[in-house]
Amino acid sequence: MSRRCALTGKGVLSGNNVSHAKNRTRRRFLPNLQNVSLLSDTLGQSVRLRLTPRAVSTVDRAGGLDAFLLGARGATLTTEARKLKKRIERRRAASS
Repeated sequence: MSRRCALTGKGVLSGNNVSHAKNRTRRRFLPNLQNVSLLSDTLGQSVRLRLTPRAVSTVDRAGGLDAFLLGARGATLTTEARKLKKRIERRRAASS
């Protein structure tokens, strides 16, 4: 399982630990990933995703998971989120 947010694409960054003597050693900055269940109104079920807290607040601001995914570009989404977006689009097209 990759350390990448399913919706925003935020991932691992690298940098240095710097000691008082200015010695530098490489380190990794890991994203704060949380397992979150979000409700999809179109599908009528909960969807579990690994998201950062920033992504959760972005989804809330967008008006829910469906609204966020329909407005998001596919390039930043993981394959799991792209499949979910296609399911939502198909369900919306069938209900119209």
